[in-house]
Amino acid sequence: MSLIDKKTPIDSFHGSRCPIPNIHRVYRTMKVTCTARTRLVCARVGVNGTNAARLSSKASLAAPLRANGRVQPQSQQRSLTVSVSAVADGAVLDRPLRVAVIGGGPSGACAAETLAKGGVETFLIERKMDNCKPCGGAIPICMVDEFDLPMEIIDRRVTKMKMISPSNREVDVGKTLNDKEWIGMCRREVFDDYLRNRASGLGANLINGLYMGMEQEGSDGPITVRYNKYEEGSKVGVPSTLEVDLIIGADGANSRVAQNIDAGEADYAIAFQERIRINDEQMEYYKDLAEMYVGDDVSPDFYGWVFPKYDHVAVGTGTVVNKTAIKQYQQATRDRSQVKTEGGQIIRVEAHPIPEHPRPRRFKGRVALVGDAAGYVTKCSGEGIYFAAKSGRMAAEAIVEYSEQGKKMVGPNAIKSYLSKWDKKYWTTYKVLDILQKVFYRSNPAREAFVELCESDYVQKMTFDSYLYKTVVPGTPLEDIKLLTGTVASLLRGNALRSAASKGVNVSFGSKSNEQKVTAAN
Repeated sequence: MSLIDKKTPIDSFHGSRCPIPNIHRVYRTMKVTCTARTRLVCARVGVNGTNAARLSSKASLAAPLRANGRVQPQSQQRSLTVSVSAVADGAVLDRPLRVAVIGGGPSGACAAETLAKGGVETFLIERKMDNCKPCGGAIPICMVDEFDLPMEIIDRRVTKMKMISPSNREVDVGKTLNDKEWIGMCRREVFDDYLRNRASGLGANLINGLYMGMEQEGSDGPITVRYNKYEEGSKVGVPSTLEVDLIIGADGANSRVAQNIDAGEADYAIAFQERIRINDEQMEYYKDLAEMYVGDDVSPDFYGWVFPKYDHVAVGTGTVVNKTAIKQYQQATRDRSQVKTEGGQIIRVEAHPIPEHPRPRRFKGRVALVGDAAGYVTKCSGEGIYFAAKSGRMAAEAIVEYSEQGKKMVGPNAIKSYLSKWDKKYWTTYKVLDILQKVFYRSNPAREAFVELCESDYVQKMTFDSYLYKTVVPGTPLEDIKLLTGTVASLLRGNALRSAASKGVNVSFGSKSNEQKVTAAN
């Protein structure tokens, strides 16, 4: 039975392993909690007072203090002052480097996996282990091999796409794909769960917890992570702490880690999606087909989509400029796809913020941001899964490299190395897609021009090659000139139609009669 045919028990991996680190040789003062339970254990094994307090702060991760099966109130715990080490960057450690990854989506899970494989003691903190983020769930084919993904977690292999203009003109996209090329469609609850479990299997400690904040004394001091830990089946979190050397913030568009390091404001889109179960005949139509709708009815600055999943379709849209009207845009997307999804049953409704651009600051000291927390979602296409996973891996690889497999302390230099490589590799991609969105999503005539351009085999090949393999594909000079000429012509035509529309002439792109109306209006 494959992963998509069964439900993985979400609570099966909520526990965490928490080895007790060696006591540091250099000390400075801070407060931790020492429980009666820990003092009893320490008395039996002969641990001194300072080390007992250190043991207490770590033991609280594995299990809260209980008396008669109940968590003891804070009034029954005592606080005492103990010493904890500060270690400079580059210093050899007498224990593995410790990193907390906040957020268990693709960016956090891939960061945790890479860290754990690289000899770093890793803690992955995620509150919603069954989270279903409302995104299209599309992944490029290169991601399958690059991240060693099993086919069982991919619901559909899309080989055809329809671009549908504001006037409902349809253009078939995918003619240039060969029989081994496709776009993967996945459900995030299955995809993310697999990545987290794989990280856990490699040694990462999974913690079902809600990140609350952090404190650090001095640039070389350890970072204390505050979070609410949730036991299996519990709806009330137990305040807990964890001491680490670095933090990777992978906690999404509303990142608390980003807020803690003053990463700056980042505008965001609202993505709204409905999972709709349709009949077998309708599902057969969508078995290897995805649809993208453009028009100011479905979104003033994005697109609507119908993407196939395992036994249903995901219908959604998004917007930055008019978030309060998101349900109106969603209804328009459903209306335009109604013929093919009529009679379907809504089985799930989802909404989530999506970052619109990278944050002004993506690190501070020993804290780095990755994925949506860093703002790594592309304009125009709205792609984020691949870039989230890639950024998490790249940040972790830099930490592993600079720490020499977890043996040395690292800091800003390792994080700067990750960011430098990231910007060098992907800055052009983000910039080009930003320009395309500004050019083609600004009006309905411009969107009509965009759909018209998608008919070109050259445009399709360039677009799919760049998307599927995450490389900027060089074109041929002659074809590039033709593309530029065609783009300018389409935009000029679109501007003429927009001008006519502003004069009260009702136009639909591509109609000869409407071209005559434009001429008469001028």
